[in-house]
Amino acid sequence: MMGRLLLLLLISPYLYSLLISTVALPTKDYHQLRPGAPFKIALFADLHFGEAESTDWGPLQDVNSTRVMCSVLDDENPDFVIYLGDVITANNIAIRNASLYWDQAVSPTRAKGIPWASVFGNHDDAAFEWPIEWFSAPGIPKIHCPVANSSCSGEEDCSFKGTQRLELMKNEIELNLLSYSQYGPKELWPSVSNYVLQVSSSENPMSPVAFLYFLDSGGGSYPEIISSAQAEWFQKKASEINPDSRVPEIIFWHIPSRAYKKVAPLFWIHKPCVGSINKEKVATQEAETGIMKLLVERVSAKAVFVGHNHGLDWCCPYEKLWLCFARHTGYGGYGNWHRGARIVEITQQPFSIKSWIRMEDGSVHSEVVLSPFINRNKSM
Repeated sequence: MMGRLLLLLLISPYLYSLLISTVALPTKDYHQLRPGAPFKIALFADLHFGEAESTDWGPLQDVNSTRVMCSVLDDENPDFVIYLGDVITANNIAIRNASLYWDQAVSPTRAKGIPWASVFGNHDDAAFEWPIEWFSAPGIPKIHCPVANSSCSGEEDCSFKGTQRLELMKNEIELNLLSYSQYGPKELWPSVSNYVLQVSSSENPMSPVAFLYFLDSGGGSYPEIISSAQAEWFQKKASEINPDSRVPEIIFWHIPSRAYKKVAPLFWIHKPCVGSINKEKVATQEAETGIMKLLVERVSAKAVFVGHNHGLDWCCPYEKLWLCFARHTGYGGYGNWHRGARIVEITQQPFSIKSWIRMEDGSVHSEVVLSPFINRNKSM
């Protein structure tokens, strides 16, 4: 009988496991996993809440994005959700407390009692861009303050100022018991949201089944990059908690590394790649500073998941791991491709990682087994 998988919270520096079981923890709510079921994660990428918030079009897109998330959550009933960056479009949000929009974005997951974690994208704390048309008649429009159905009370902060990464993370963590997001080590700032979570078996909560790493790929208030300091942090943390590389590792960040360009299909998606849309060129980070070299050298690193490119949803093998795009979930942001979410499923016995895409209309496609690899270098 397959053991149940769970996430357990351990208080140790920047290693957090999440327990979802029958045992209550002092700092988190708990949730019973389905007996014998694998651990299922839904990735919500590029929601872009608050985009064009001063127009009639913008708020409607947030409503549509909420509908997508609710549809996926109803169809998949995941154990965990990851917000994979560009949760909001801060450069379109005129108010200081952009957490009001962030709070709207996580509300469908929170309403269903599902725990989640988030990582930053390049739009989440981008500087506000003043529309030139605001400086002609009829002038600057009235500010929209999204307080309905929000756990944030920010009316007094409704002014033309920005919200930085630390403040966004602070509000998410302090106002949501179901959030397992973390600031990460101070020495990595301005990079925020660098942390690791441990997936464990309910039969032995202290025995890890997989590690989930979250890395801030920058953008917005600083360059689009995973720094050498972040790579060193990953190497040190991985050596500390997984010294023999026995436990599989799955990595999440927002902006693709340059390695994604090396494996990108030229035209049609063909084996060994799996996906349904390949409609634009990969928009990568500004430089490689060592993280991909570390991942390729670790036999325990199984897959990297990113967002950022709305017109790409493929997974392709690269050296010793898979490089995957999520699926554009939000109606904010560019592109008219149908919306959906990538699903990641971890099974304990025998260990496997599967992934597929669940669309807004309920359809499923692009299923792929990411671990164990079968003929990973074989092409057709």
